[in-house]
Amino acid sequence: MFLEQVITKPDPYAPFLLSQAIKANGFVFVSGQAAIGDDGEIVGEDDFDRQAEQAFRNLDRVLTAAGSSLSRVVKVTIFLRSMENFSKIVELRRKWFTAPYPADSIIEVSSLYSPKAMIEIEAIALTEDR
Repeated sequence: MFLEQVITKPDPYAPFLLSQAIKANGFVFVSGQAAIGDDGEIVGEDDFDRQAEQAFRNLDRVLTAAGSSLSRVVKVTIFLRSMENFSKIVELRRKWFTAPYPADSIIEVSSLYSPKAMIEIEAIALTEDR
């Protein structure tokens, strides 16, 4: 099996010794994408809407770098610090994905990699050649 690391510039994941995504056998496995800006800092502290938009932009960026796209996502897992934001996820899915919508799990967690992070999205997608 051939594994290919997917990297965007800047790469906020490099200090943590993990890949933003890995391509393998026609699939892209995307690490959790949080609301990290190009400066490596959380965008929109205490603002779920801004953080969610940035997390989806980051997901789109890494999928594009992997030769895939949001339309090729087959599964997402969305981690929320509070289920109070659950209703907003439907609108975000409508904005960022198209039918057939990907399979999805939404999980409330007590914390993410940073106490400022409110959302993180991981995904599995098909590559464009699949």
